[in-house]
Amino acid sequence: MQSSYKVCKSIFDVKSVISTEDNSFDVRIESALPEATKIEKCILGIDEAGRGPVLGPMVYGTAYCSMNNQTILKTLGCADSKVLTENARDEIFDNINKQADILGWAVHIISPTTISNCSFRRQKCSLNEISHNSAIGLIQRVLDRGVNICEVYVDTVGPAEKYEAKLSSIFPQLKITVSKKADSLFPIVSAASICAKVTRDAALKNWKFIERPGECIDSNWGSGYPNDPVTKDYLKKNIDPVFGFPSIVRFCWSTAELILKNHAAQVDWSDDEEENTDKTTVPITSFFGQNKEQVNQKTPFFDDRGLVVTTSI
Repeated sequence: MQSSYKVCKSIFDVKSVISTEDNSFDVRIESALPEATKIEKCILGIDEAGRGPVLGPMVYGTAYCSMNNQTILKTLGCADSKVLTENARDEIFDNINKQADILGWAVHIISPTTISNCSFRRQKCSLNEISHNSAIGLIQRVLDRGVNICEVYVDTVGPAEKYEAKLSSIFPQLKITVSKKADSLFPIVSAASICAKVTRDAALKNWKFIERPGECIDSNWGSGYPNDPVTKDYLKKNIDPVFGFPSIVRFCWSTAELILKNHAAQVDWSDDEEENTDKTTVPITSFFGQNKEQVNQKTPFFDDRGLVVTTSI
């Protein structure tokens, strides 16, 4: 079931919503609806931020406005978010919100937990499929609000032709263009890119580590990309031998899986009833402490599930 959308009017509002949500779940945020977009013919753009990192959410964003007002996008400085500084992106996002009578936007924050769960399902859902579903959901959300969308521009995920055909089959009433580098070709996609990037940056800066409430958590994770030595070092330093990484990490990324294999407790799930004679295997119970003081130091995992320590059955 999809979470409901929260209405925000500024970066401050976005940060406020993020700071009150559980990072383990997806969050959906949108602007107030510009009434003019219900009447005038409108264009809509879609782009994402945070597809590649091993840390943090992936955020899909959309922006829309009437065709007659799209020149405002260039005036605001909308360009590919990757070539803009953080301050420039924040300023443009604020200016987008100041044009709330003609510009609208929405974002879908896809949590690392969602990404990992989709990858580990019996019927695996690829990152491309997650991306497509998010884009489809954003288009449908804007249509459901009554916006008179006529043209849609999307930055491609996978082969552009196949993606465009897929979207066109779902929304035959719309003229859809899927293109590589759409965020640098179409200002409306640039605006969507900025909304997505600003939201992802806010999510990372306001991340709540539910695994260690109240503790000061190391946030020196570098760029968050798998090939960053600082990121790899962060993963190695912040792994629990039983529970693995905090929820900011995408467990399904190969970088994370390799570190888990080398630094976490290994479990034998085989159905072999014969006694395990492998002396190199470490009992998982050894990671829970051997004295009363250690045993009583429960993690939030146990409290959340109402689990208690017992010595007899």
